[in-house]
Formats: sequence, structure tokens, C-alpha cells
Amino acid sequence: MGKPTGFMEYERQTQPERDPSTRTKDWKDYTLPMSDEEVQKQGARCMDCGVPTCHTGMEIEGSTTGCPVNHLIPEWNDLVYRGQWKEALKVEHEKNNFPEFTGMACPAPCEGACVLGINEPPVAIRTVERSIIEKGFDEGWVVPEPPKTRTGKKAAVVGSGPAGLAAAAQLNKAGHTVTVFERADRVGGLLTYGIPEMKLSYSVVERRINILEQEGIKFVTNTEVGRNYPVSRLREEFDSIVLCGGATVPRNIDAEGRGLRGIHYAMDFLHANTKSLLDTNHQDENYISAEGKDVIVIGGGDTGTDCISTSIRHNCKSLTQFDIYDKKGEDRDDLNNPWPQYPIIHRVEYGQKEAAASLGRDPRAFAVMTKKFVGDEKGRIKEVHTVNVKLTFDEHGNRSREEIPGTEKVWKADLVLLAIGFTGPEQDLIDKLGIETEQKSTVKAEYGDYKTNVEGIFAAGDMRRGQSLIVWAINEGREAARECDRYLMGSTQLP
Repeated sequence: MGKPTGFMEYERQTQPERDPSTRTKDWKDYTLPMSDEEVQKQGARCMDCGVPTCHTGMEIEGSTTGCPVNHLIPEWNDLVYRGQWKEALKVEHEKNNFPEFTGMACPAPCEGACVLGINEPPVAIRTVERSIIEKGFDEGWVVPEPPKTRTGKKAAVVGSGPAGLAAAAQLNKAGHTVTVFERADRVGGLLTYGIPEMKLSYSVVERRINILEQEGIKFVTNTEVGRNYPVSRLREEFDSIVLCGGATVPRNIDAEGRGLRGIHYAMDFLHANTKSLLDTNHQDENYISAEGKDVIVIGGGDTGTDCISTSIRHNCKSLTQFDIYDKKGEDRDDLNNPWPQYPIIHRVEYGQKEAAASLGRDPRAFAVMTKKFVGDEKGRIKEVHTVNVKLTFDEHGNRSREEIPGTEKVWKADLVLLAIGFTGPEQDLIDKLGIETEQKSTVKAEYGDYKTNVEGIFAAGDMRRGQSLIVWAINEGREAARECDRYLMGSTQLP
């Protein structure tokens, strides 16, 4: 599994990034490929540890550690190190239908659980993963593999995000005739319209969709089940249904002035930008522009970072990102955040680097709470009022945020983007199908079983578990397909 002394000989190296001051002039991939030799050295750092935890996905203290699809990481690291790329691709595809998606947009909880990471920089697992699949496409090794026989059963998948695509791919592999319904005009869900083009190009999604179509999967776009495609028709035409509609209801903010114009949900901003870019290269101007504006992004996660990077490319005037949490330390807190938990540390992501290069500073303001929005005489946002907060705990360990007197501040704002997560799935289709839900509005279906209370209907991904990672969505889509296949056939050979 790698070179026995590789972790002592080679430094960690991830995919290099293009110059932040120049890449913001276009929408191309912000990273650069590595040579085969460089990637092989990263594979060599995999240290043949006695009990590898990188591939054992689990949740500790509410955070994912290890790989939820149980990628055979040490195995393909070793194969890459030995130059056996085609074999590495086969091993990679055993557990993950779409390593290009996770290789580009997963936060890599596998690296947080890497044993080498206890006292050294962990193996660059995501870089190796992406390099394998890209080499596979470049060499022509990734080809359609339609099933040899068909079962005569028809399965519908509602939603074409990572969970829906994984479920469809596996059900098709089992020989069922699969139709995927997507309400947007392009397939991919948040892979297409929730992640910006420079981070995950639509060409990467489309490349995989083309293969799935050649394998026999039918994609029906611009079709919202329950609206312009009746649920009665869905039940009549298909033997089983897998719901993978995601958790797309955005979390709102309860603050005075929320109704002012110029305050938008992050996903509305990102979706419109990508659609306009793909449709007309922004010539239709049918998107929310940050050009020349003072932009405030509320939310310190990945979506907030995507809003930063997009606003920079629009040529915004100024940019600030509010993070309600304190600034983290540079190193893991071994007492409160020990290995193999996902390391909670200060990170400078691609968007913050671009803001620093374009505007002269990291855009983040930490431990900041929004108090109210103030508008002009025309009802447009002009100011955001905030206060700094600190985290406190009562005698029972319950936490709350306490405002710090004297830290009140007023920020200029022409555009405010809310990137504070999602509360759960939309309820219209769930209600029309008579599906039971949990208190948090997610579909009620046990993990590992995925059956809803309605015969023949399964649920997977964020629609079942709530807002989560791409890699969890792929995990659940694969497993839900297995249980759906068992329902249709009485037994299953799917993993």
C-alpha cells in the first residue's frame, strides 16, 4: 500500500491552483493537473497502516470522518504508486460511481481520518482520486457498460443530483429500465446549478450523463413530478420509485428588514449565474449581478465561499463574508477535536484567496451576528447592522451566543447573499405521495433500508438525511438502489 518509506521521503502535494489574480478573469477550472509522476509520489505516501480508517465513513460529534462510500483508498494508492492506473480506476469505480464529482467537490473527510495525519500532513487522497478518473477519461478507459439483460421492471428516480444519479446508475446496472426526472433544464441538481463552473464544470457532469444515457438511462428534464407530471401517472407507469429530491429549502434569517430588495438566497444567486453562463455566456443578463456592488455574504461554509468567488468574477466593488463562529486555530485541537475527527481548523479556500488577490484582504469577519437590514427610500438594501458574539455554555452544557457590548457595526451593502444552509426538502411532492416525514421535515426512511411508508417508494440523499455531503448522497443512492432492486426482484446482487 504505497511505498513503505514514501511518507518519509515525499511531502504532501495537492493539485496546484492557477494564479488567483488571473483566474478570476474567466470561469475555467481554478486548479491545474499534476504529472503522473507527481501523483505517484502522493500515492507512495500511503503508509501501509495496520488499521486504515480513511475508508470507514462514520459520524463523530456530528461531523463526518472517513469515506462514506468506503472507497478502497489504500488499494488504489498502491496501484497508482506502481503505475497500474487502469487497475486503480477499476478499484475506484467499485465503490464510487462518480469519483470525478467527489474528487473535485468533496471536502475529503477521508483525509481527516488518514492515520498519517496524526502527526504529519495526511495523504493527498482527493488529488489521487481525481487524477485516477481524469486519466481514465483521457485514456478512453471510461466507457458505457450497459447491462447484458433487462429485467422488465421499470424504476423512476426523482431528482438528478448525486443521490439520484447513483441510484439510477446502480438500478440500471441491475437490468431495470430507469427514468430520471429533473425539474431543471439540465441534469445534475446541485452538481450543475449549486456548484460554480470554476469548481465543478458542467462539462464534467455532462460527460458522465452522456455515458449513463448510452448505458440506457432516460433523463427527462423540465419536468417536476407532482406539478407538470402527476403522481398518479408516476405510480401507474413505474414498478418502484426512488425519491432523491434533495433538501432545497434554504434557511432564512430572522432579522428586521429581511424583505428589502437586494437580499437573496445563495442558491438563487448561484443557480441564475450558472444558467446564464451556460445559456449565453452571460449575454442575456438574466442573473443577479454583483458588478460594482458592496457585497455581504452571510455564512462561512462552502456555499458562502462559492458566492465570494462568483462575486469576484462579476467584478464587485467590495466583499465581506460574515462567519458567526470564531476564527479557528491553524492546528487541530487534540483535546476537543482529536483524530480521527474531521479537523476543525482555519482554512483559506479558493474563494478567500481570490478575494485577497483582487481586493487586498481575506474577506471574512468572524464571530459576527446580523442584527438588522436597513434600506433606502426605494426599498433596496443599503446597510447591514451587526454585533460580535461569543459562545457561552450553561451548567447543563447547553450553548448560546452572547452579544458583546460595544462591538456594534454598520456595513455598506448593495447585495446580500444568505448562505446559511438548508432546513430540509420541499413538501409538495412528499405530501402528494402520502409520505411520512420526520420532525425536521425529511422523509421518514431508515438508513440502510430506505423504504418509506408507501409501498414501492424509497428515499435517499439529502431528502432523507437532510443537508449533507456529496459523498453521503452517493452512498445513499447506491444503497437505496440495492434495496429497491431487492424489492423488485426478491433478492439483489448490488453492493
